[in-house]
Amino acid sequence: MTRPLIVGLTGSIGMGKSTVAAMFEGAGVPVFDADREVRAMQGPGGELVDAIEREFPGSTGAEGVLRDRLGQQVFADPQALARLEAIVHPAVAEKRGAFLIEHAGQDMVVFDIPLLFEKGGSQAVDAVVVVSAPAEVQRQRVLARPGMTPEKFAHILSIQVPDIEKRERADHVIDTGTSLAQTEAAVRALIEKLRQEKRG
Repeated sequence: MTRPLIVGLTGSIGMGKSTVAAMFEGAGVPVFDADREVRAMQGPGGELVDAIEREFPGSTGAEGVLRDRLGQQVFADPQALARLEAIVHPAVAEKRGAFLIEHAGQDMVVFDIPLLFEKGGSQAVDAVVVVSAPAEVQRQRVLARPGMTPEKFAHILSIQVPDIEKRERADHVIDTGTSLAQTEAAVRALIEKLRQEKRG
């Protein structure tokens, strides 16, 4: 049975990955957004809220998981983070499986996975696309976010695989340091190239 080509889309913070994912969707390629699924499952009435509350009392409320409170319980505590991931990761995997079944007739799908290299997910995809931009562009974008500080940015960078290594390990790189129109043209050209490769 033929299945869709699975493209793993990743990139460090502030590199424009969400923008590129939207361009894939705009071109008709279904995108599985792992973060979006987690937010939904941890939101009001989400299926993970009760399990997270049992494991981390006081971390949820009427609006679902309270990210600040949960963050206080797991931040800088690798064991607590592992307990949280043991709740979240299997649920995401189940959603991803359902997504693949739903789109089995497509020639290509995208898995939008921020920590693709960090969590060893690159073996589960057919091609890895890394979204990248010059370091100064990345820094300007991230520090413009509400509540972001240089210290927070430095910490996030410290736990992510460096951009240069991601680029080296990628099958394809999309540069977002250019105009949106140029980035979109690059995405559409890549989709065409991947389709041709799949057809062999």
